[in-house]
Amino acid sequence: MALPIAPIAGFALRYGAVALAAYALAREVQPGRRDQRAEDALDDLAEGLSAHGARRDRQVNAGGRLRRVLRIGANGPGLEIDIALVGRVRLRRV
Repeated sequence: MALPIAPIAGFALRYGAVALAAYALAREVQPGRRDQRAEDALDDLAEGLSAHGARRDRQVNAGGRLRRVLRIGANGPGLEIDIALVGRVRLRRV
């Protein structure tokens, strides 16, 4: 019995296109580096959201941190989630 080629070709075309796009993206992304000063700044953030700015600079800085521990059961294995972000928006006339 012959296999129908149309469903197999559609499957191969769809996942082949996804694989090709992922390969092209992986080639374009430059390897980053870890800046210890930035790591220390993220570690020093307090939990919650904060924002502050100065009118003379027309700049607003924002930061936020969320730390949670997820456990399976009362004494089960745990996973700590630590999300930190720092942002800056600067407006100036050019």
